Amino acid sequence: MCLVIDDWATAPLNENERREIWEICEDRYQARSTILTSQFPVPRWHEQIGDPTIADGILDRLVHNAHRIEMRGESMRKKRNPPREENDEKKE
Repeated sequence: MCLVIDDWATAPLNENERREIWEICEDRYQARSTILTSQFPVPRWHEQIGDPTIADGILDRLVHNAHRIEMRGESMRKKRNPPREENDEKKE
């Protein structure tokens, strides 16, 4: 079964969160799929995890053999739903 973690590392992890993520990554490593989405680039994940030793272990398991897709450009949400002011100006 695949695990999907959306908005990974949007805030620094506390000690309990680091330990839980470590255990999840250890259990799933090379056995099950894990998908992460994040607003932060991979090089910044280490600082969000916090503890350097645990961060090394987590990232080794997450990034090793990973397929990375990096998105660039404007948010599709912005394109589909421009701010209200823009919508009002276009109507006039």
